[in-house]
Amino acid sequence: MRRALLIPASIAFIGIAAANAQETTTPQAPAQPPAASPNATPKVQRINVVDVSELPQDTQKQVEQVVAKASDENMKQLRTSIEATPEAKAALDAKGATAAQVVATAMGTDGTLTLITKKSS
Repeated sequence: MRRALLIPASIAFIGIAAANAQETTTPQAPAQPPAASPNATPKVQRINVVDVSELPQDTQKQVEQVVAKASDENMKQLRTSIEATPEAKAALDAKGATAAQVVATAMGTDGTLTLITKKSS
């Protein structure tokens, strides 16, 4: 399964309500529904919470690179999005984590959103 590690700046879409929002339609509907775009983000089906220390070394390095490039504003936006999404907040609560510990996310093609956390050191 291929997962895409997302840069926190692009995480604003994470809000499940936004991910599940209805698309607007044009006044003239096409005869056939449009084919799914290969770059379309899958609908969030489930949320996993994983601490960065549980990831393989190569993936940990990728996460560190993404975090290093993220601005404070990007991280704030990511965490605000998570706090505003009850499903994401509940998944974090179940793992004993908070939105403040989320450093990145990954979206699987199967609709699994992974919230990657890092414990304070």
